[in-house]
Amino acid sequence: MPCSITILGSGSGGNCAYVETSETRLLIDAGFSARQIRQRLAGIGRAPESLTAVLVTHEHGDHVQGLPLIAQRLRIPVYANRLTLDALEFQQKVRFAGQVFETGASFDIGDVRVDTFSIPHDAQDPVGFLLRTDAGNIGFLTDLGHATRLVVERIRNANVLMLEANHDIKLLQDDARRPWSLKQRIMGRHGHLSNDAAAETIEQIVSENLRHLYLGHLSKDCNRPELAEQKVGQRLQRLGASHVRVEVTSQDAPSPTYSL
Repeated sequence: MPCSITILGSGSGGNCAYVETSETRLLIDAGFSARQIRQRLAGIGRAPESLTAVLVTHEHGDHVQGLPLIAQRLRIPVYANRLTLDALEFQQKVRFAGQVFETGASFDIGDVRVDTFSIPHDAQDPVGFLLRTDAGNIGFLTDLGHATRLVVERIRNANVLMLEANHDIKLLQDDARRPWSLKQRIMGRHGHLSNDAAAETIEQIVSENLRHLYLGHLSKDCNRPELAEQKVGQRLQRLGASHVRVEVTSQDAPSPTYSL
């Protein structure tokens, strides 16, 4: 059965992806305003009213900005673990209807099997997802300070992978606008992956199964698309993984829809 993915946008100011199968339509995070999400879905001929559910990786604003209006006004179920949901409801002062899952559990939404697993990031209980469909598997690693053995093990079966490549180390270190404490947080083991760390992560993950690699969550100030693509592309070339197509995502516009 067919399956498609559209990265509606990814960056430090907003993250949201759309996955569609013959039976199920999912948002993974809702980090733009509800209006922006509607506009970006309209660009691919879709509307938020048709969503089956929203999966939430963690409670940071660049992943949940549009969630209250999307979920509450349109009555779209939210899937999140307990600590994330509690943090969301405390921040937004609203109650969300949906499904609470235990981190590490797997569950079905329509014809999609969702595997969840813990990732190291400075949020309450952040998770990664592997969406298993009849057409193939889609993985999401959007915010993590480093790739643990668990992360590598759980994501290795992805045919399509969204992987964070947040910053270039030198650009971050030279950024005069960020205090050192923030730089330490970003570079820490519960912060964000650099281009180098993304390349090291993909070396542990890459297999003959992986066909399409999205690089996401790029910092506007401390990274450049060409730097991220070059660093990861060189590592894939060294590994002989010419079958993997690399695509750098943008915060400003959706990526072309990819069909598995």
